[in-house]
Amino acid sequence: MSDVSLDKNEDKNKATNQAANLRKAETGPLPRSGHGGEDTMAARVRRKLTSRVASAVAIVIAIVWTIPTFGLFVSSLRPEEDIKTTGWWKFFSNPSLTLENYNEVVFGTSASSGRLASYFINSLVITVPAVVFSVSLAAMAAYALSWLNFRGRDWIFVGVFTLQIVPLQMALIPLLQLLGDYTKWGGGFFAVWFAHTCFGLPLGVFLLHNFMSELPKDLFEAARVDGAGPAMTFRRVVLPLITPALASLTIFQFLWIWNDLLVGLVFTSGPDTRPLTVRLAELAGTRGNDWQRLTSGAFVSMVIPIIVFLSLQRYFVRGLLAGGVKG
Repeated sequence: MSDVSLDKNEDKNKATNQAANLRKAETGPLPRSGHGGEDTMAARVRRKLTSRVASAVAIVIAIVWTIPTFGLFVSSLRPEEDIKTTGWWKFFSNPSLTLENYNEVVFGTSASSGRLASYFINSLVITVPAVVFSVSLAAMAAYALSWLNFRGRDWIFVGVFTLQIVPLQMALIPLLQLLGDYTKWGGGFFAVWFAHTCFGLPLGVFLLHNFMSELPKDLFEAARVDGAGPAMTFRRVVLPLITPALASLTIFQFLWIWNDLLVGLVFTSGPDTRPLTVRLAELAGTRGNDWQRLTSGAFVSMVIPIIVFLSLQRYFVRGLLAGGVKG
């Protein structure tokens, strides 16, 4: 009996394999799935971007993009006479370096010198709190608009989105009049903190909302079953997952606030609160003759943004790519 049953099982397996081969021949090869190399849009884009041609184009763009910055750096180290008489590329035929330009713009005491040390501190005092306020409020608002159910939620999000259309210049004077005497709060920095936070919230809420809305719904249901409220869910579940998006938004906000001239010029007064960009604009003068101060001052203003970008670079790339293409 056992031999007969084995023969029947073998015949059954052969028939099953033949039927499977017949279906495969009729329908063609099955698409690759899972992690075995599915040929998705993301895979095709990745192959194109990592090809030799794409790499060569990226290198050329990087070189062309870096040349002006490199020329600015070389000029900042050249003596004043060389800067005003020859181009920066002449440095290679007659090299001469000096740190006098940096010493003058950072630690100079005369009225014509930069005296950027105090303005550098002002920029830090303006930028760090403004970034913390805008990113924190944008994260909480995006969470509420993404996962909390309340009446008018969608209309509020539409309103926040449309605020990006309003030109910044149109809101400066009305906002300044609204603040009134509050401009003296926080050592004179409250007004500029408030302005940068208001102007940064629409874009921050929009970006973080798009990121949070892609999070799996099962995570929030599991947290609710475990007894976590909205605040704990945001703190324990959402924040760790949106770290790349927060890093990307932080970089954008930091660069925008640090390099801002208009808001700092309108909402601050006097050397005790003026940011670094205002002082750099003053260094240019009416005729722009002090080139040696401008080049070194520009590089002094670039130090902190470069440090911030390099420290958050890996999160920045992940934040840009997250949720872009599924598959």
